[in-house]
Amino acid sequence: MNIKVHSVRIDADKDLNSFIQERVDKLELFYDRIVGSEVFLRMDGASKTDDKVVEIRMSIPGKELFAKKQGKSFEEATDLAVDALRRQLKKRKQKAQSKKSEPF
Repeated sequence: MNIKVHSVRIDADKDLNSFIQERVDKLELFYDRIVGSEVFLRMDGASKTDDKVVEIRMSIPGKELFAKKQGKSFEEATDLAVDALRRQLKKRKQKAQSKKSEPF
């Protein structure tokens, strides 16, 4: 899977990038047809505590999934966004499997 990490007005270090790569790569365990992902890291000035924002846009055949989460750190927000995408992927996979098992 192709993963692109974009840092908007912040400098993401190598450790953060590898953390994000690792977490997003694990989503392939739940759905093996993922084409690619884009991750956007932002700082939200409106909130004092949960000011780190992570947006993940994931492409799969026929659809694009999206999750946006805030947290106290980019790692926390990444975990929340990946959990949201995992739920979406499981739901998508269950729908596809139920369509295959339906009689004509």
